[in-house]
Amino acid sequence: MPSAGLIIVGGGGHATVVAEAAALSERTLIGYLDDSESPALDIWAAAMRSAGSRWAAVGPGRLGRLEEAPGHLAAAGAEGWGWVLGIGDLALRRAILHRLAAAPAAGPPVVHPHASVSPTATLGRGVFVGPRAVVHARARVEAHAIINTGAIVEHDCVVGENAHIAPGAAMGGGVTIGPDALVGIGARIVPTLSIGRGAVVGAGAVVVRDVAPGEVVVGVPARTQSN
Repeated sequence: MPSAGLIIVGGGGHATVVAEAAALSERTLIGYLDDSESPALDIWAAAMRSAGSRWAAVGPGRLGRLEEAPGHLAAAGAEGWGWVLGIGDLALRRAILHRLAAAPAAGPPVVHPHASVSPTATLGRGVFVGPRAVVHARARVEAHAIINTGAIVEHDCVVGENAHIAPGAAMGGGVTIGPDALVGIGARIVPTLSIGRGAVVGAGAVVVRDVAPGEVVVGVPARTQSN
């Protein structure tokens, strides 16, 4: 059954993607928190409402600033509502997660109805899975990770907390992605490799070896990016 309600923390471009997936999955959008008073999410909501009566109740808009999130999310928890991060920048996401450490747990995953998630896969709280993404058998995606549009997480992969698998990236079977790591657009990772915490795999890279924590790799085959 869909969640009773969902608050999105953030109101920019990534928030619109998360909000649309939630709306298409018949989640109830309560509103969002953002420092901007006219973010992309307001424009998206107006467009959805103009698309027809089905979207007439898409969110009341901005609830407050990001610094006010702990109070809003505590109240949301009392109502049985969930929350999800709608911010793409991994460092900012991590900072917000530290700030929200005492808040109620994030809501169930937001999975676009056109994504494919194996019944034997595990998705943590606050995970986002975009359209045409695939999460295969026995894969595990930990809390707050992003599996973006068209990304492929093959069998037995592990995607760490707050990691981002960008659009069109593909991971072979048994790959492990550390927390806060970024796998860039269209990157490829061959089976069973490990990408360390906070590492970055550049767009279009082909990774054929393990990547150390914090390392940045680019190219085909992927090599450490020099300063």
